[in-house]
Order: sequence, then C-alpha cells, then structure tokens
Amino acid sequence: MPKRIVIGIRGVGHRVIDSVWRLGYASRFFLLTLLKSGISFRRFGLIIRELYFTGVLSLIIIIVSGLFVGMVLGLQGYETLQRFGAESAVGTMVALSLVRELGPVVAALLFASRAGSAITAEIGLMKATDQLAAMEMMAVDPIARVVAPRFWAGVISMPFLAAMFSVVGVFGGYLVAVVLIGVDEGSFWSQMQNAVDFRYDIVNGVIKTCVFGVAVTAIAVFEGYDASPTAEGVSGATTRTVVTSSLAILGLDFVLTSVMFRGMS
Repeated sequence: MPKRIVIGIRGVGHRVIDSVWRLGYASRFFLLTLLKSGISFRRFGLIIRELYFTGVLSLIIIIVSGLFVGMVLGLQGYETLQRFGAESAVGTMVALSLVRELGPVVAALLFASRAGSAITAEIGLMKATDQLAAMEMMAVDPIARVVAPRFWAGVISMPFLAAMFSVVGVFGGYLVAVVLIGVDEGSFWSQMQNAVDFRYDIVNGVIKTCVFGVAVTAIAVFEGYDASPTAEGVSGATTRTVVTSSLAILGLDFVLTSVMFRGMS
C-alpha cells in the first residue's frame, strides 16, 4: 500500500479518535455542570448577574431582527397569498411561521452569535489569565462558580428571547400588512387566533427554544473551558462555538420538527 494512503488513513483514524474522545469529555463536563448547579441556585445572585449579560444585552438584536423578519414575512406573504385571493390569511402565515420555526431558530442563531460567543470568550480569557487556576488554589470550584451560572442563565433567557422575537415579528407583519398595505385588521387578528393552536404551535415552539438554549449554552461553556490558554486558542474556541451551535440548532430543529409533526398526525 502506498505510503501516502497509509498516512491518510492514519490521519483520518486520529481525527475520529480525537472527536470521540472530545465528545466523551464534553458529555462528562455537561453532567458535571448539572451536578454542581446546586451551588449556583443557592447563590441565585450569580445567575441573575449572568441573566443580564446573556439575556438583557441580547434584547436589542433580538427585537430589531424580529421586527424586520416579521415585516419581510408580511410583505412576502401578502404577495404570495394575493395570487390565490387569500391575502386576509397573511396574519396566520406570519404567526405560524414565527411561532413554529423562525422564532425559535433565528432567535437561537442570534443568541449563539451574540451571547454564546461572549460566554466562550469570557471563560477562555479567564483560563488564559489563570483566573480559573487561581480559583482552584483557593478551593473554589470554577465549574460551580463560573460555568454553572452562565449555563443556567442561557437556558433561562433563551425561551424569553425567542418569545420576544415572535411577538415583535407578529407586530412587524401587522405594520406591513395592515398599516402599509391595507389588509383588514379584524381578519388579520381573527384568522391568526383561530389558526394558532396553543398545544401544537406555542408549546412545541417553547420546547424547541428550551432545547436550543441547553445546546447552545452547553457548547459555549464547554468550548470556553476547554480552550487553549492563548489568544489563538480563545479565538478558535469562539469560532467553534458559533459554528457548532449553528449546526446543532439546525440539526435539532429538523429532529424536533419531525417528531412534533409525527405526534400531530
């Protein structure tokens, strides 16, 4: 067998083994974070502080993005439904699109880009400047003191951010369809209320946001804690957080949507 092929097979095998080892280490780290979360809940002020940095500071990008997404949905939906004489159903289309799919997915992607990368960079810089090592020398568990509060802050804030995105998006669709184009306001709201089901639409959307919140925040804290203690290592960990979180969100969305549609049938 040629030497190049042997080297290539060895390289692939090494990357597979490294990926499996890293997945096992990430799973162990996630379970350890859950086990040591009791300290964070006993000192809930730590979580409240992180809620401000992960949730409140993400409101601007969530609200602005939700408004424009809703406006685009209202415009595109009206142009499409007008061909079939169903332009009064534009409110239904905007609401279902946001509550079922676009609200949870786009909000999670924005959350990963803004809050997830910030969490990774912050923990990575704490590791690079030996702050985590200093905590261990002072008998302070860095997972309980640093990782767990940020993890639960992300999990708690994600559903609220997605709900805000959907609400503002519906308002944006209302502005375009009713205020600018002239769709009947009563038809816009009444058809939306009749079409959106609390159990199959709203509850399933909330379940998606909770799953996305756990996935994105778990990836962010792990990448930050596992980052190499150098500027290049922190930069690479931040990039991996955004890329891995985005792929995880899209993959989980497909799995959850298929399961939820199967339950509706």
